[in-house]
Amino acid sequence: MTSEITINHREKALALLKVDADKILKLIKVQMDNLTMPQCPLYEEVLDTQMFGLSREIDFAVRLGLIDEVEGKELLSQLESELSILHEASMKK
Repeated sequence: MTSEITINHREKALALLKVDADKILKLIKVQMDNLTMPQCPLYEEVLDTQMFGLSREIDFAVRLGLIDEVEGKELLSQLESELSILHEASMKK
């Protein structure tokens, strides 16, 4: 029973972190499409603030033992890759 609860908590933690990462991606996409260009300080400020917040969430989940450090780094790396693709696409416009 205890291991089932632990697995459930891990799955929930990872799912919530993925939702937050997806929100960041959507926020940056909307910002790039409608408000600012990637060279704009506002864009960089939003991106830095959001990424820092997500990294702190991930650190917290790792310290609680809800996710592995490797999973957390993978999630951040995946988001950074997706943001890089989005950035490159906006520069081609």
